[in-house]
Amino acid sequence: MSHIRGIVLEGYSHAGKTSVLKALKQLHAVDESSERSIIVLSEHYSQILNNVHGEYKSLNRDEHLNLLKERISMLKKLNDWAAYLGPEASNASRGIFFVLERFHLNHRAAFSTDPVHEIENIENELLQLGAQCVLLTVSSENIEQRMQSRTPHEWKNKTQDEIRRSAKDFLHTQSELRKQSALSLLPTIEINTDHKDWTAYAKEVLKRLS
Repeated sequence: MSHIRGIVLEGYSHAGKTSVLKALKQLHAVDESSERSIIVLSEHYSQILNNVHGEYKSLNRDEHLNLLKERISMLKKLNDWAAYLGPEASNASRGIFFVLERFHLNHRAAFSTDPVHEIENIENELLQLGAQCVLLTVSSENIEQRMQSRTPHEWKNKTQDEIRRSAKDFLHTQSELRKQSALSLLPTIEINTDHKDWTAYAKEVLKRLS
């Protein structure tokens, strides 16, 4: 029996993952029927490119697969422990709710030409843990404004050509994530975040899980 459920939040930078995550935690905290144990792993615990002591380092395919497997193993062990304690203890604790950021779709998009059997195994394990995926997107006409509004100090000295190139990269990666979500074994809903209504998006996510 599973005592766990969760969400995988995917999306390019500035799509709203941090804001939706914050809203999810707030809604979950005030729901008296929700799980007492919540595990939130931000992208720093699962992404490919990482800032290591001030230097950016990228994991290769095998390194990233191993990282994802370690995170899945942790969740499985917690679920196994809840099962070991039995139904009375599980009912008292009401199980485990988890949120993972930048996980399987991030991997698929980065290594789109490589074999998929290993990432599909990870997706199957996520399914068994009661996970669903949420892909956050931004409409193409709003990408430039979204990038600049999030971190204006980083953009004030950039040229229009640089901004357009960044927006093009955003759109390309977003399209690849959307493509990979259709290939993934994990159910995915896409939420457009143009209106920045983070609470409404979080409610939609939790409704999907219930």
